[in-house]
Amino acid sequence: GAVYVAHLIQVLYVIRKNKSLKMLRMTGNKIGNKGAMQLAAMLQINSTLEEIDISDCDLATQSVVAFAIVLKNNRKICAINAGRPLLFSLQEETTVHMAQMLVVNKTLRELHLGKHDMTDTGVERLREALKLNVSLRYLDLHCNRITRDGAKCLSEVLKQNPSLEILDLSSNRIEDDGAVYLSELMSSFLPSRLSVTSNNIGKEGLKSFNEAMKVNSCLTHIYIWGNKLEKPVCVAFSRLISSGRLLEEHTDVSPYEVDDHVFLAEVSHGLRRHYYWTSRYGEYRDSSNSALALMQSDSLALQIHPDSHS
Repeated sequence: GAVYVAHLIQVLYVIRKNKSLKMLRMTGNKIGNKGAMQLAAMLQINSTLEEIDISDCDLATQSVVAFAIVLKNNRKICAINAGRPLLFSLQEETTVHMAQMLVVNKTLRELHLGKHDMTDTGVERLREALKLNVSLRYLDLHCNRITRDGAKCLSEVLKQNPSLEILDLSSNRIEDDGAVYLSELMSSFLPSRLSVTSNNIGKEGLKSFNEAMKVNSCLTHIYIWGNKLEKPVCVAFSRLISSGRLLEEHTDVSPYEVDDHVFLAEVSHGLRRHYYWTSRYGEYRDSSNSALALMQSDSLALQIHPDSHS
């Protein structure tokens, strides 16, 4: 608590003096609500930072809302990760304020709202905002409580907002119906990278993605592990990979045969799978971090590791 905030004050002093720092990663530092409010205040006057990661920092509703308010006026920040705040309300205030921010912000390209306890109601608020936002390219909603209705909302976003290139819905519960909603639009509207891992999707939903990829070449990366990989699904994706339509490094499954039966094995590929421990962030050929490859920048980065405090 107090130790983290004391260190943060020192960091903020350095940032105010630094005119070249473009990325600040605070991941895992328990700065809490007090420290986060100081960081948000600093962003009101900072004109150099372009990317900020405050995930897993024990932010409260107040500080997440403060960052959303700052982003309404900040024209420099292009990426923010506010994942895993400590929220004790079911009103989804943080999602509401982030949606309001997206209506007016024209520079943010990357937004991470994983582990926000977001429901379909929150996704509805984001839908209305994203219809008006043309700058966001990467939306990360992993580990929330999004179901088929939320997936339907997002399918409407994809139809009206072609700028969205990466969508992460991993570890939600969109199931077959949600997968079908998304894939129905894929003949014309879809991102280039989609993660639906661990969504309780069965044969119908997964095969709908497979069929959509056959008729539209825009979707190049899809991640499906953690769903119900039944025999027809295994055969369908095996053929998709063997035909060259889906490259092995662009998905998280790999086909293999046992006694003439096709199965899918998990491989270590994903949007940001090794984000926190890889030494080369965002290399174009890094199949474990394909989202980073697309969003790669040459920013000068400052990373504060939680175990560096002494």
